[in-house]
Amino acid sequence: MLETFPIHMTSFKQDRQIRVYLPKGYNHGKKKYPVLYMHDGQNVFNDEDAIGGTSLELEKYLDERGLEVIVVGIDLNTEDRLNEYCPWVNGEYSRKIIGQLQTSGGKGKEYVEFIVNELKPFIDKNYRTIKDHTAMAGISLGGLISVYAMCRYPHIFRNIAVFSSAFFRNQEEIEKLIKESDLSLVETIYLDSGDKESGNKEMINKEFLHSNKVIYDLLKEKVPRTEFEIISDGEHSYAFFKERAPMIFSFLTE
Repeated sequence: MLETFPIHMTSFKQDRQIRVYLPKGYNHGKKKYPVLYMHDGQNVFNDEDAIGGTSLELEKYLDERGLEVIVVGIDLNTEDRLNEYCPWVNGEYSRKIIGQLQTSGGKGKEYVEFIVNELKPFIDKNYRTIKDHTAMAGISLGGLISVYAMCRYPHIFRNIAVFSSAFFRNQEEIEKLIKESDLSLVETIYLDSGDKESGNKEMINKEFLHSNKVIYDLLKEKVPRTEFEIISDGEHSYAFFKERAPMIFSFLTE
């Protein structure tokens, strides 16, 4: 069952649509459930709402398997996604991949604070949640902001799963943050990256994968249960992300 509603984001002075998946048995008992927060909410649950027409199809996947988890999808702001999902202004490493220095980014801190200080309290108040069993997952820039959220709030986001993360946008700063963060409360981290994220652009493919490997190496030192998969022929597309969706749950619900 999927519920949708707007919630006000104080920092951005706007409403944002939230999509909440509830397990099949939710309305037939008093059981409490773990919660998974996901970015790019339009692309999480079904194809008809997805930008580009291909989603992760998680509503169907969860219903078919009867997984007992609440999933909260936060819709993206298509005009400001790059700013909201990047905690810092794009750095020098991003120039290496993009080919030019960009000045976007820098609103990620406020975006994560919205989740922690406004959205999560609302969800915990209005749904039967296990408040201290909270995970986060994201794709591309959603992976960057998820790792950032984990570093800032490791007592909240103890399980993380990210696909094809665009760490390169804030490579220097996210590396520094990971090194400085106490992640002793974090339980599991799953990361992956395709070896052909940019199709036939070999330089970008190489740098994108290298970026993810560096982050994996840093996180592995902090969190023993950190896993990294290289997806053979994997490209930066929902057609490929969709195939890996089960990893979110097989890794986070062990």
